[in-house]
Amino acid sequence: MNVPVTTGRGEWQAVAPDVLIVSLGTTAGLRAADDALEAALRRAGATTALVRVALPRALPPTLPAQDFLLAGAARRCVTASRAIVYSTTTAALLWPRPGAIRFDALSAANRPGRHGIWQRPLERRRLASASLLVPWSDGALKEGPPVATPSLVVPVPVEPWAPGGTRDLAALTYGANPLKKGLDRVLAAWALARREGETLLVLGGRRVDAPGVRWQPLASPPEWRGLLRRSRVYVTAPRREDYGLAQLEALAEGCALVTAPAPGPYAALPVARALDPRLVTDDLAEAVRAALDDPVADYAERAAEALAPWRPEAVDALVKERLVPSLLG
Repeated sequence: MNVPVTTGRGEWQAVAPDVLIVSLGTTAGLRAADDALEAALRRAGATTALVRVALPRALPPTLPAQDFLLAGAARRCVTASRAIVYSTTTAALLWPRPGAIRFDALSAANRPGRHGIWQRPLERRRLASASLLVPWSDGALKEGPPVATPSLVVPVPVEPWAPGGTRDLAALTYGANPLKKGLDRVLAAWALARREGETLLVLGGRRVDAPGVRWQPLASPPEWRGLLRRSRVYVTAPRREDYGLAQLEALAEGCALVTAPAPGPYAALPVARALDPRLVTDDLAEAVRAALDDPVADYAERAAEALAPWRPEAVDALVKERLVPSLLG
């Protein structure tokens, strides 16, 4: 039965699409990734609908309760289509019918102990009965249990670097989700590393007031890329990294990436280590000084070459040649 559905852009479709994307969209990164996937599917010739879960103003305080609420909301988003892509395993937990599952990380890894008491066993069953697994990275797939379900890694596309401009910001970091992203460790390292006249810009999260630190609210995607283009160093110290889209975008804009070697399917980590191993360390203060005082001369150019698999044209080819046939048979 064909039913009207509203897409992510607020348009109405009266005909069942080829592919329905059920988007959890709890973070800006997830929303951007879902938008990019839908755009690539459309360029490949598939008709699509992207339906976002209606997020409550306030989520329950525990992850099991949050995930149950979100999974139920995702279930109600499912409408007629030839194929379904559930974006995140949480969106698939209470599905009304099987489909493909796209994810940056699994509950098996990021919902330890009581935080994933009901999600992890149900996730295992969903992974086993899905039509296709579409992880953002190979590392995300390896964190889960072995299953016979076919899989295809489809990275989130990252626009390439546009040379030029003035790098008038010494360093930039992301302030939202401060515990997971290790903002406290970044600020401590900056306090040791900074020199007179150098400023660390903290973007989003709670306001930060410290010597040599400037805070501003989260920027729009074009403003974010513009800030990266002005920054010499992007510094981060995640305690776990599910993917690291911000880090990939920093590399794409020619920033030196200073990062702690975090666990998780951290896609940018091996790239950063290959570009300059001095900058991947728990000694962030020393790495910041190395990046500012002794940068590798061809760092940005080599980063651009290393990010070839993430370029939009590469992802488009993967979607057209392999993902669409896998979804639609």
